[in-house]
Amino acid sequence: MNIVFMGTPDFAVPTLKRLCDSKHNILAVYTQPDKPVGRKQVLTPSDVKVCALENGLEVRQPASLRDENSFNEISALNPDIIIVVAYGKILPKNILDIPKYGCVNVHGSLLPKYRGASPIQSAVLNGDKLSGVTTMFMGEGLDTGDILLKAETEIGENETSAELFDRLAEIGADLLIETIEKLDSGLITPIKQDESKATYTKKITKDMSLINWAQPNYIIHNQVRGLQTWPVALTKLSGKDLKIHSTFKCDKSGEPGTVICTAPLTVACSEGSLIIDELQLSGKKRMKSDAFLLGHPLSVGDKLG
Repeated sequence: MNIVFMGTPDFAVPTLKRLCDSKHNILAVYTQPDKPVGRKQVLTPSDVKVCALENGLEVRQPASLRDENSFNEISALNPDIIIVVAYGKILPKNILDIPKYGCVNVHGSLLPKYRGASPIQSAVLNGDKLSGVTTMFMGEGLDTGDILLKAETEIGENETSAELFDRLAEIGADLLIETIEKLDSGLITPIKQDESKATYTKKITKDMSLINWAQPNYIIHNQVRGLQTWPVALTKLSGKDLKIHSTFKCDKSGEPGTVICTAPLTVACSEGSLIIDELQLSGKKRMKSDAFLLGHPLSVGDKLG
């Protein structure tokens, strides 16, 4: 097939790489414009742009797809299909109608559950045991199109959203190749989504980071796992932000927020407790808790938060 690919972050890169290695022809890659990053606001290309240029592909970075010029450019390419993976821009109906096989999206959840901006983080934050990837035809609504294929995977008890993100990106790449080959052979019957089962996710924000120790250990454990690698769950130590990068659940009990053991570093919750495996004091490096305690001694009875 002749393909126009649209994507921006690292989640889309495995799919683009698989397409590059396939028999299909990539006509052009659309990605978001370069953005200023870091304190010095250095103009930085997207992960998809870097991958596309490394593979000798034409890259286009329009500010919007709603103008006549974008429509004319894509129409002139005459793609058989448009593949969209976390592009970050809405495709207007006139562009959705261009390709023969439509526009196919790779979405990091088992639709209709977890439509929207943060399906992978939401699955971990909610303590789900199962996640996956869905390929679907794109419509004008938010992740509302007909389902093509799904691939399921279990979520590990201590797996972070970052780890799940990487796994789903690879699963999505495989599923996309299977999807377009079955579409080309007429072997897929699209299935309408059950709107009664639809759920929506919201954008992850920094105000979700602060840990409330007066919650059960599994809630806080999911918060720690779900907010990796950004914005990262945090608590307070002597008035400073203390980021908690990884934890393990423990059955020991005590007053919420109180250190109840230092080897390993264990903090009580309203139900059970958490062993803090990796942490990072504001302005310092991320480290294992035993190394952290060498420079920042804590005693049983000390409080966090």
